[in-house]
Amino acid sequence: MAALTSPDDAGAPLMEDTVVDGCVDYRGLPALKSKSGGWRSAYFIIAVEMAERFAYYGILSNLISYLTGPLGQSTATAAENVNVWSGTMSLLPLFGAFVADSFLGRYRTIVVASLIYVLGMGLLTLSAMFPSNCQTTTNNKFSSSCSPYQSQVILFFFSLYMVALGHSGHKPCVQAFGADQFDGQDPQECKLRSSFFNWWYFGICVVSFLTYLVVNYIQDNLSWGFGFGITCVSMIVGLLVFLLGTKTYRYGIKCEEKSPLARIGRAIVAAVRNRGIAHSATFVEEEARGIMSHHQSSDQFKFLNKALLAPDGSNEYGKVCSIRDVEDVKALLRLVPIWTTSLVYGIVCAQSSTFFTKQGATMDRSIAPGFDIPAASLQSIISLSIILTMPIYDRAFVPLARVLTGKPAGITMLQRIGAGLFLSAMSMVAAALVEMKRLKTVEEYGLVVEIPMSVWWLLPQYVLIGVSETFAMVGLQEFFYNQVPIELRSVGLSLNLSIYGVGSFLSSFLISALEKITSGDGRDSWFADNLNHAHLDYFYWLLGGLNAIGLIAYLHFSKSYIYKL
Repeated sequence: MAALTSPDDAGAPLMEDTVVDGCVDYRGLPALKSKSGGWRSAYFIIAVEMAERFAYYGILSNLISYLTGPLGQSTATAAENVNVWSGTMSLLPLFGAFVADSFLGRYRTIVVASLIYVLGMGLLTLSAMFPSNCQTTTNNKFSSSCSPYQSQVILFFFSLYMVALGHSGHKPCVQAFGADQFDGQDPQECKLRSSFFNWWYFGICVVSFLTYLVVNYIQDNLSWGFGFGITCVSMIVGLLVFLLGTKTYRYGIKCEEKSPLARIGRAIVAAVRNRGIAHSATFVEEEARGIMSHHQSSDQFKFLNKALLAPDGSNEYGKVCSIRDVEDVKALLRLVPIWTTSLVYGIVCAQSSTFFTKQGATMDRSIAPGFDIPAASLQSIISLSIILTMPIYDRAFVPLARVLTGKPAGITMLQRIGAGLFLSAMSMVAAALVEMKRLKTVEEYGLVVEIPMSVWWLLPQYVLIGVSETFAMVGLQEFFYNQVPIELRSVGLSLNLSIYGVGSFLSSFLISALEKITSGDGRDSWFADNLNHAHLDYFYWLLGGLNAIGLIAYLHFSKSYIYKL
């Protein structure tokens, strides 16, 4: 990845009055570099993403507290619901990306999705403003066991999943649309596009840091309705800012041919249909001449080359599927092992907004007389770690690695991801050790609600998660954007998001299964409502072991990965 160059460094070299190949402006005319794209457009796009992240983290970061508070759910049930919603939020972008890449285009999809998002946030705010049947009359506290109004629960979850629907079109398209503002064929703009991914994630972390500190405090101490309401307003403002940049954007030309996913599906069907047909002499001869694009990958998945043959087995090939179609399928297949072995990372990431928060709620959170930091605000440590680590990564680590490896980015995208996977495993080790210390303290002082142990003991696990995101999360974003066919970049980024979605669902499955296995016969499960009776340390050790296995498999597959040119 390129150095974290200031956006202002774009400068005059980008202002050549030349046409950007494959792009048009808002009038449908060829896009000129001097009047479109670059950082002038990226600012508007980053702004709407920051607004969306403010809304998203305003829900996710404290959702488990709302479910176990106003909605009166148990800790295990609440954690499962958080994971299911988070997983849905991360998987639905596959649908949104398909709609964008095949029908609406990224700009229109962002606008429509943002309107749905705003409607969902408005309804969510309304649901939180209803008086809770679980609320007691003192200190705005909530009963641990109650039955909330059914209408409130229905409206809340309906709103929650409407937000997920809006997110499905917003998330994969905004980042891809932002990266599209930089011409990949121009060396200078290509460098700035790589830097865009760093600045993109940096901006997200600044917003999430503020969300954890401000919104979580408002939700815990003032009003849930007000807390959700300000995130709704932020989404409205973000949409308006995005629309202001309409005249500056570069838009992809809508091709008249079938959608890219249809092309890929056609190639797979043709390869399966022709599996019994032998390669013709002409095909072998042409293949030997190396006419295939990305010829370095022609030895991989050679069975797909049969998609080029005519159904009757004649020497006429490329009639049903083009070489480009076949190579695009190969590019997607090469991603499967990397995607699969990264899933455990998604499971680990799901813990910071669930059990990490519940751990913190049992510990001494006082930072000043009469003021306790909200447990959900501890997630700001992750964002702060990224904010501090990202410049160090770019200004110190990359130059040093560049000297040692000779690579422009210091290390490859896959090496960067691997480093993040290793650090995420270490975060689980740290979490398990701290939880063992916390339970030992419980034994010493008795089973009380809040134990005399500082919440800052949780600092290592939060910091390690943050640093791992600097490597893995940013690396995965750039990897899945760069390694898919150009027309499928929204799908590529949604594949990246699906890692966290599937990871959340797997986390929910693990919690549900372990809840049943470890409870019964009068025993408390690993996830008992009173964490002082639980054994989260066992769960963290299990995740640490799974992460280690996943890392070994990842290293095996990444070693033989062939990068797309």
